[in-house]
Amino acid sequence: MDATIVGRSYPPAPPHEVTEPSVRAFVEATGGRYDGGPAPATYPIVPAFDAMMGFLEAEALDLARIVHGEQRFAHERPVVPGDVLTVALTVATLRQIGGNDIIGTTSRVTDAAGALVCTGSATLVHRGNA
Repeated sequence: MDATIVGRSYPPAPPHEVTEPSVRAFVEATGGRYDGGPAPATYPIVPAFDAMMGFLEAEALDLARIVHGEQRFAHERPVVPGDVLTVALTVATLRQIGGNDIIGTTSRVTDAAGALVCTGSATLVHRGNA
């Protein structure tokens, strides 16, 4: 992967409507129980995954060669049902170690009014050819 990718931003993923059923499905998939209210702090991974897939497609990277190393969210406010979230991804860092690309990304998660809801950061390891 070329170092010129650092700083590159990608078109936002399609808007994601947060619904009680989608939050419930997420919570149940992680072994919990949802009784209404705000989504868990990790819920933004749902729309952020679509933004990551757009990045992988734009750079012709194979998802099967990606290991998700780390994920963090810094929240401005809770995510609640009724929110319509849009996620735009930017490549923040790139390191190359042992033939692997270590890619740091930043994702801005905004609501329908364009207000920042949270910022995500992720580390992706793109495994090199064997």
